Amino acid sequence: MDSVILPLASGLASGLSLIVAIGAQNAFVLRQGVQRSHVLLVVAVCAISDLVLIVLGVAGVGVLIEQAPAVLEVVRWAGAAFLVAYGAMAAVRAIRGTQAAQPAAGHKGTWAAALGTCLALTWLNPHVYLDTVLLLGSLAGTHGADGRWWFAAGAGLGSVAWFAALGTGARFLAPLFARPGSWRVLDGGIALVMVTLAVMLVA
Repeated sequence: MDSVILPLASGLASGLSLIVAIGAQNAFVLRQGVQRSHVLLVVAVCAISDLVLIVLGVAGVGVLIEQAPAVLEVVRWAGAAFLVAYGAMAAVRAIRGTQAAQPAAGHKGTWAAALGTCLALTWLNPHVYLDTVLLLGSLAGTHGADGRWWFAAGAGLGSVAWFAALGTGARFLAPLFARPGSWRVLDGGIALVMVTLAVMLVA
């Protein structure tokens, strides 16, 4: 039993430590959750993407990524450009004080736009490959041939639990965002996070 519990718990703790942080993906999930806009779709895309990356890392694809720095370089610049653009849009919303994002306004955007943004924030972030694929893949390898997949299961469980909690739990903040100023603060914070991450990517 210890041969299962130890790698499972280790994977859960490692996965959460990497996922539970202020970042572009989490900021987007939080905003969608507060809006109650395509939450299940966004949560599903984030969780499934993480599961795929975790499996790839444990399967050893991380070694190939390490040997293809040119690919990560392209992703790095593309990701930085997208983050700046998304951050600029959030900054405009904060400055104008637009309330189109409020649930009561009914303007929640299309599912295609939410899907595209979510995929871009996830797969155009080179850190996701370094953290999820390389780091978690390396940590999983320390648990042996069988234990590494229990480690992957734990990390995957942590990812699913976190995104589900963040997306669905954000609705409880809705009363706070009934005030126009709260949306300006949220969008201003998102803009700051996005631009800061973009600078960190290219620095």
